[in-house]
Order: sequence, then C-alpha cells, then structure tokens
Amino acid sequence: MIAPFTYFGGKRRIAELVWQRFGPVNNFVEPFAGSLAVLLGRPKYGSIETVNDLNGWITNFWRAVKMAPDLVAKHCDRPVNEIDMHAIHEYLGQRLDDLEGRLRHDPYFFDAEFAGWWVWGQCCWIGDDWASPQSKAKNGKLPATHRKGVGARPHLGRGSGINSVERRTDLDKIMQDLAARLRFTRICCGDWTRVCSYSTLDFHGLTAIFFDPPYAVKNRADCYMKESRTVAIDVAKWCRENENNPKLRIALCGYEGEHDMPGWDCVAWSADGGYGNKSGNQNRHLERIWFSPHCLKPVTEPKAQFLF
Repeated sequence: MIAPFTYFGGKRRIAELVWQRFGPVNNFVEPFAGSLAVLLGRPKYGSIETVNDLNGWITNFWRAVKMAPDLVAKHCDRPVNEIDMHAIHEYLGQRLDDLEGRLRHDPYFFDAEFAGWWVWGQCCWIGDDWASPQSKAKNGKLPATHRKGVGARPHLGRGSGINSVERRTDLDKIMQDLAARLRFTRICCGDWTRVCSYSTLDFHGLTAIFFDPPYAVKNRADCYMKESRTVAIDVAKWCRENENNPKLRIALCGYEGEHDMPGWDCVAWSADGGYGNKSGNQNRHLERIWFSPHCLKPVTEPKAQFLF
C-alpha cells in the first residue's frame, strides 16, 4: 500500500529495508509522518502504531481518510484544471492557521473537503509550497518558490498520485483501503517529542521508531511548509541518548556526514530525486540511513535501491 500523493523526501523506496532491520515489533512510532511511506510499507500490521506531523494539511488528510474516506474521495475526484489549482491554493493557504488550531483542540475534528482538495492539488502542483499560507510573505513580498508556484502549470505527464492514469478511476477504493489500514493508528499533530515520551514508548514492549526529520544541511533548499535547520540535530541527540535501550530499534535518516553515530550501521541509498533529476540533482545520492545497535541485521538488501 502506498500513499495517494507524492511527497518530498518520501522513503517508500527503502521501506522494505527498514522493516528488515526492525523486524516484528509491538509498537511503531513515526514522528515525522509525511506520506506515511514506512508505515504503509509494513509487511505485517502491529498492535500499536503512532504517527505525527507538524503540518496541519497532512494531519487533516490522514485523519479525514481514517474517518470519512468516501467524502475525501468525493472531493478529490476532479479533473486537473490550472485555474482551479491556483484558486484552491490561495483559498486553502488562507485557512491553514484556523485548521491547525481546530485540529489541536478537537480530537474529532477533520475537514474532508479540505483533505480532498489538498491531496488533489498536492498531485497537480509542481513545487514545494502547495496550500502554503500567505503569512510566509516577508516585507509584503512572497518567497521565490511561492512566486514560481503561482505562475506554474500543473503536471502534464502521466499524472502524479491520485491524478495518475493508473489510479484516478479507483479513488473510492484507494481511500477505503487506507481507512481500513489506519483504523487503529493514532494520528498526532505537533512537535516530534510528544510521541517520543515515556508513555508512548515504555509501556508497549519492543518498539521501532523511524526518524525522518528535515535534514540539517546547508545545501538543502527549503522544501517543507514547517521548516527547521536544527530539529535533526536534536533528533540525533535523542537517538544517541536512547541507543542502548534494548526495547528500542531506531532508524535515523539524513545526508552523508550529517550525523556522527558510532556503533550504528550506516546504509547508503539513492533517492528517486523527482524533478530535481532534470537539473542534475546530486543530493539524491547522498541519502543515508543509520540503524541503532539493537536493530536486526538483514539477510538481503534490495539491490536496485542502494549505492553499495
């Protein structure tokens, strides 16, 4: 099962390797959820799963799919239309702050219409600032990435995510299958530390944690709505402090040389790269994933995805 939208930095290509290293665990935590690539790639569901993301659009989408898949499918079932894309981009951007506030204060709240519009646009939009709030503007001037997106056309190839040729006729089934998969998954919206506390980890036996924070490297362009250049450093510190806990199997993503993790296994892999490939994106070959000492050793590794 895969996410119905593309997402910068998604880890679907390495989900198989991650679960080889994690093995069967009682509890799984994904503090930077994004497209839920690793959770959806889990070969066998566990009894306890918790995911979290600071981005309200992502949290609202997963919560709405879990609670009202048919409504989400209804609202994302629309043809690709450039004028609609820009109108919805502006409309949603003006309402993000209110949406996030309601998500945090009401555990039952979700907006299925917004979820459908957001995932539709996420699959149309070329760039990294879909449905971003106008408050990102500085001195009355929008960032270059936003201005570029406003004038951009939608994807005109075979389509992306739910707008792809293969998937656009099965929206009801896609959303219903995702709802069934997420039935018992807890979905949080907030800081990553909230799902890495004693109550989340220590009561549930053997636990796997997959960390994929925004990378703390200088040559990385802004690519997330909730950006941070320091959170990865804090995450790495937390990993080192908890690496000797026999109940924890931890995976940490980053670029080559980003983290110093003595005693951890470091695996190099090559990301898809997306549109960056057309401009000679070499960062995709710098992808690394560190596995803590209590992770399992794999019998085999998917050869096509790795550098060595």
